[in-house]
Amino acid sequence: MDAAVTQEVKTRPAAVDYQTEPSRYKHWRLSFDGPVATLTMDVAEDGGIRPGYKLKLNSYDLGVDIELQDALQRIRFEHPEVRCVVFASAKNRIFCSGANIYMLGLSSHAWKVNFCKFTNETRIGIEDSSRNSGLKFLAACNGTTAGGGYELALACDEIILVDDRSSAVSLPELPLLGVLPGTGGLTRLTDKRKVRKDLADTFCTSQDGVRGQRAKDWRLVDEIVKPQQFAEHVKQRALKLAELSDRPVGAKGISLTPLKKVSDDSGLHYEYLDVQFNRAARTATITVRAPESVGEQTVEKALAAAANWWPLQMARELDDAILSLRTNELELGLWVMKTAGNPDAVLALDKFLLSHQDNWFVREVLGMMRRTFARLEVTSRSIYAITESGSCFAGTLVELALAADRIYIRDTEEVDSVATMTLSEMNFGPLPMVNRLSRLAARFYGDKSTIESLHQQIGKKLSAREALEAGLVTSAPDDLDWEDEIRQALESRAAQSPDALTGLEANLRFGPSETPETRIFGRLSAWQNWIFIRPNAVGQSGALKVYGTGAPVKFDWEKV
Repeated sequence: MDAAVTQEVKTRPAAVDYQTEPSRYKHWRLSFDGPVATLTMDVAEDGGIRPGYKLKLNSYDLGVDIELQDALQRIRFEHPEVRCVVFASAKNRIFCSGANIYMLGLSSHAWKVNFCKFTNETRIGIEDSSRNSGLKFLAACNGTTAGGGYELALACDEIILVDDRSSAVSLPELPLLGVLPGTGGLTRLTDKRKVRKDLADTFCTSQDGVRGQRAKDWRLVDEIVKPQQFAEHVKQRALKLAELSDRPVGAKGISLTPLKKVSDDSGLHYEYLDVQFNRAARTATITVRAPESVGEQTVEKALAAAANWWPLQMARELDDAILSLRTNELELGLWVMKTAGNPDAVLALDKFLLSHQDNWFVREVLGMMRRTFARLEVTSRSIYAITESGSCFAGTLVELALAADRIYIRDTEEVDSVATMTLSEMNFGPLPMVNRLSRLAARFYGDKSTIESLHQQIGKKLSAREALEAGLVTSAPDDLDWEDEIRQALESRAAQSPDALTGLEANLRFGPSETPETRIFGRLSAWQNWIFIRPNAVGQSGALKVYGTGAPVKFDWEKV
């Protein structure tokens, strides 16, 4: 590999675009048969998102996962008749061999971590849809199922492995690469599938994995099926899983039309969201705009608006902006969240969403909002929320403030430009963090009296002083101090160590309550992050660097 190619992978030659659609897929085929959708993985070896490696054996990179996320979104919104999704492979005797090792070996540290984070958010989205949207997922493992390929299977409700005496499931990262199966693999083994600790230890330290009856006995898979019966068994089991779903029969989906987005040197510009870059200050200011009015809301009108309905379009734009900033703007370490628009319009939409969440479309929109907002806390960026005249931190948009590390509100004496915050029922559970708590419950450590007191304030436009007294904001500078305090807060944060800040934020954002999701992201942010920069993994003779070259791995044997 020459230095020029290596450098091209390690730097950012072009911005990554997270938007795609089925006609542009290189790696997946999406097909439908009544209530069952099949996502068939057929990775194009020469279709990597970056040059310098081949995606052999159904291995994947970021481009493969971008297509996967898009396909899942289209199943959710465009095909409400689908009740079960089957993951299959077009390769003979290979389901998926996981993340491409050569890609990882060539990639920068930031690229590896962001890739792993996005991959796992997609898997968590699968589990979220199973838990909240009635979609069931089945992994039809027709052959080798290794590393991230097995993690994709682990995200499903059930795993069927072909029993052909050679096909195995494995998490070989530790023996092969000197890294941890921390992008969800180890956590799902223990927390989700309840694999015993000693068996998980044995499994994760063997590069060959486990096959056949032992895989079933160890709870690594749900069923093993002989090759002759495999296809029919998968079909029948998918239909059985579909019967467990409450997704509608005969409903018509909506089309996820492309976002209207302009990217330039000043930032990212959408219809309801704008991101302004300040490279000198290393900040990105994200402004979310609410509509000025919404009129009478009905399910029919929401469906007619389709992808242009404000709650859905806003969430899609925010999701795209978060992912774009993460991958393409590494040095903009402080995100400043602002809002604009009519708070009453947001409150009206919140009321409509919650009163019609039994409708499949409304439920999916809530799911999109939930998953998008959850990306904020697991993003390795500092986040400040700024509330001033013209802000619209109401209901759903208060969640953007509550996701921030600090919230500032301007305490002004000018009657016509008072900054306020307004709570709605949306702030008390429908949009939980990855620890499955509302942001208010996490903020106040589940204190029932405080949360009940706040619940009684629903619909009231809280002034700066009222919001400060209620504990909803960090600081409420008056007009005289506002400019200086905000400037100092931004400058001091941007001047601090980004590594230390990432550790600080990851510790503070979730509080004491643990879930499989927080454990996954904790391992990804800390353990995997640390292991990825150690010489045993990425040093000149580290396992990731010499894999496939025939050269021996040279470990530093100090165990620290």
